[in-house]
Amino acid sequence: MSFGARALIRLGALEHNLEVIRKAAPGCKVMAVIKANAYGHGMVHVAQHLKHVDAFAVARVPEALELRAHGVTAKIVLLAGVMNTAELAAAMEYEFEPVVHCAMQLDLLDHSIGGKVNVWCKIDTGMNRLGFAPSEAAEVLARLRRSAGVNDIRLMTHLASADQLDGSTTAEQLERFRPIVSGFDGDVSIGNTPATLGWPAVVNAQSEFGFTGENWIRPGIALFGVSPFSDKTGTELGLKPVMQFEARLIAINPLNSGERVGYSGAYASDKDTMIGIISAGYGDGYSRHFSSGTPVLINGRKVRVVGNVSMDMIAVDLGNNPDDRVGDIATLWGDGLPVEEVAPYANAIPYELVCGVMNREDSEIVRA
Repeated sequence: MSFGARALIRLGALEHNLEVIRKAAPGCKVMAVIKANAYGHGMVHVAQHLKHVDAFAVARVPEALELRAHGVTAKIVLLAGVMNTAELAAAMEYEFEPVVHCAMQLDLLDHSIGGKVNVWCKIDTGMNRLGFAPSEAAEVLARLRRSAGVNDIRLMTHLASADQLDGSTTAEQLERFRPIVSGFDGDVSIGNTPATLGWPAVVNAQSEFGFTGENWIRPGIALFGVSPFSDKTGTELGLKPVMQFEARLIAINPLNSGERVGYSGAYASDKDTMIGIISAGYGDGYSRHFSSGTPVLINGRKVRVVGNVSMDMIAVDLGNNPDDRVGDIATLWGDGLPVEEVAPYANAIPYELVCGVMNREDSEIVRA
């Protein structure tokens, strides 16, 4: 390991997490969501390792093309769909399955020549982001069945608040989706990560809603060992963190009571202590929004960030007479320090932190 920050990606943990998800959703097809560079974990490595999922999902065409260029032959779903004729042509050539969520995409398919694609018709049941209104569903499905560019049609929706298990929003969305999917002769996808782990009706959607195709779940963040719920860590759900984000101590210096640390002198020490300087900063994806008090794990104990985060460095209070030495590893999040615990100190969510890792140093991919 160099002395810069790095992300250690443990593919064995990825396999473990996939098994946990499969056990939570027996009989469901798995569409592994690996957009945003697999939530910062390395999309190509993750896809090449997850050989036993039924499909991958990415946001955009360039991501899908990169997977094909690296030999990934599995089904790939385009969550944002195709936005012009060139993207539609690529979807046909490489057998991508676009989501259809707006009238412009219907027009593209109607005027298609030279091929057909399987599509996922997205119904907006309350997320108010992408998709057709439930009142439009029958007309849209009829148009897709007539379209020159369409082969098989599947249905999907996205649940806005499935992480809130005691709220009413998810149940309301499911009820809006029910009359559209009831009796549908095709595949359906409802279950994002929190819905898969927290809503039995979604896992049992075939019997619950009465469609005859496959039930597809779309796990994302849980594949990487991170909880989708604000009150639980991934470890508490039986998951293992795939990413270990770490750096090293590069200096240990005395600090007298009353002296200040870092840019703008944002932190003033109230005691004599030793300050450790760690080789990670916002240039590596360690957010500048992390406040004084953020935990960092060094030699099995939690120490606290002091002062502002710099581009390449942070300072931590090691206390008096520490046993730490220059070169020791500092865990920013990972084993022993869940990203879910760290995120609130940056007023962030775990998704944002793992997606933001820059990897100026090469990540190390570990298969164990």
